[in-house]
Amino acid sequence: MTTTTASAPAPLLRRVAAQARFETVAMLRNGEQLLLLVVLPLMGLAGLSLTGMLDAVVPPGAERVDVAVPGVLALCVLSNAFSGQGIQTGFDRRYGVLRLLSTTPLGRGGLIAGKLLAVLAVLAVQYVLVAAVGAALGWRPGVLAVLVSVPVLLLGAAAFTGLGLLLAGTVRAEATLAVTNLVWVLLAAVGGTLFPAGTLPEGPAWLVGLLPSGALGQALRETFLTGAPHPLPLLVLAVWAAGAWAGAVRWFRWS
Repeated sequence: MTTTTASAPAPLLRRVAAQARFETVAMLRNGEQLLLLVVLPLMGLAGLSLTGMLDAVVPPGAERVDVAVPGVLALCVLSNAFSGQGIQTGFDRRYGVLRLLSTTPLGRGGLIAGKLLAVLAVLAVQYVLVAAVGAALGWRPGVLAVLVSVPVLLLGAAAFTGLGLLLAGTVRAEATLAVTNLVWVLLAAVGGTLFPAGTLPEGPAWLVGLLPSGALGQALRETFLTGAPHPLPLLVLAVWAAGAWAGAVRWFRWS
């Protein structure tokens, strides 16, 4: 009589890396996601840089592309961490994928870690593409500004990933799809993402500055135009990130 022994699961880091790779490829191979993650941001970059829509907010000594690139990078975070992960997670939850994966050796923590790494991997691809197109349009950022922009983007990604998961884990997948698309349009247009909050009347501008989109857009523009962001938008992003993840931990439903 022979006995068989089950093979041991792969180490945790390898499991998380495999899940992150799967999530990244799934996002980049999906035509609708690719449109949201890459095509629309790059179209926005070209439009803002080649037309006069930003002329009123371009500071002396800067070019349109210098204001456009930070806004488009903020839009990339919104597209990737909020809309992309929110929609994908919402439908994974609807079809029972999340519940099944959470019972595997990957576990719930490993699944969330894989999603976070996938967001960062896609964001790296977006950054490279936006920087390449920006450079072709005349963007010449300082090395220090590029380095400082990385933690700012990471903080923004943390806030929007938390918000995306909170939404995907509490409402139906169809509602997640509708809400994320609507919020994407609103925040891109009047949420301080592509256009500085200063272009709005004083009252709405103050409110937009308290949104995660407005805070991220402001922090990135300050980083690339002056070398470092002011503390207030970073604080706003940190508060949104903490609140979103606290809400996701409390109310996220796996099925």
